[in-house]
Order: sequence, then C-alpha cells, then structure tokens
Amino acid sequence: MYAIVEIAGQQFKVAKDQKVYVHRLQDEEGSKVTFDNVLLLEDGSNITIGAPAIDGAAVEAKVIKHLKGDKVIVFKKKRRKGYKKKNGHRQYLTELVIEGITASGAKKAAKKDAKPAAKKAEAKAEAPKKAEAKATDDLSKNTVAELREMAKAKGVEGYSSMKKAELIAALS
Repeated sequence: MYAIVEIAGQQFKVAKDQKVYVHRLQDEEGSKVTFDNVLLLEDGSNITIGAPAIDGAAVEAKVIKHLKGDKVIVFKKKRRKGYKKKNGHRQYLTELVIEGITASGAKKAAKKDAKPAAKKAEAKAEAPKKAEAKATDDLSKNTVAELREMAKAKGVEGYSSMKKAELIAALS
C-alpha cells in the first residue's frame, strides 16, 4: 500500500515504515504528525484518485529529527568579463518516518476560522436580495454573470446559453 501525499508544499510517494526528508516542519522531534491532503491511494489492485484530495484519507508520520541537507555550491561566471561568484547553500530538512496510511475515517484538522466563514456565507446570502432590488431599476447595468444568477434564481430555463439582451427580456 502506498499513497501520494502533499507535505510542506511538495508531493511525495510514501509507504509504511519509509523515511522521508521534507522541508523543515514546525513540529518538535518525536511528535506525531497527520497529513490529510492525500492525492492518491493504492491498496493492492485498488487505486483511488482524489479530486483534488481523497476525503477521509490520511498519512500519519513521526518526526525523527531536524537536520541540514548536503551543501550545494552555486557558481556563476561570465566568460571574458572577469565575473565570478561562488555561493553555498544548505537546506533545512525534517526527517519523517511514515507510521501508517489510513484510507478512510480520518478526522480532518479543525480549522480556526469556522466562525468568519459562517459570517461570509450569511453575507453572501444577503447579497442576492440587494441585487434583486437593484435589478428592478435597470437590468442593462448588470453583467451577464449577474443576469444569469438572477435567471437561475427565478427558474428560467436555458439561461446558460442566452445572450445579455435575451436575459434582460426573460427577466423583465
């Protein structure tokens, strides 16, 4: 069984008991980490592909240690100009050991922004009411997308292929 999972902005193919080196994570050494952005799962001959992620799937890992990667030498030169620059870089990494892959039933991480999202949804629900009040005044000032939303709300059939003039006529 293996999975393709997104960890620290990169995608990795992981299996149980595999060591993975990823960009530095904020978690402490010895702590357990769960990644729920699983893009693909393979279990024998059964392959599940997410769109974009698989709901309920998760990969559990343990942080072994934080380290620095091998030195990379960056050398720039422009010939016949006397220009040379030599620079080095060592990437900060975290070593993980994959402890398990859960195909379903994993809990999503609770988001802290749950209340503002509810407020935004209420504001969006109030917005069409305001748009309907303005729409009665002059429909030609609205965009085609707004007119299609209004036609959808009124139950007009075939609104998706109508032009602006046809939408205004159908809504009037």
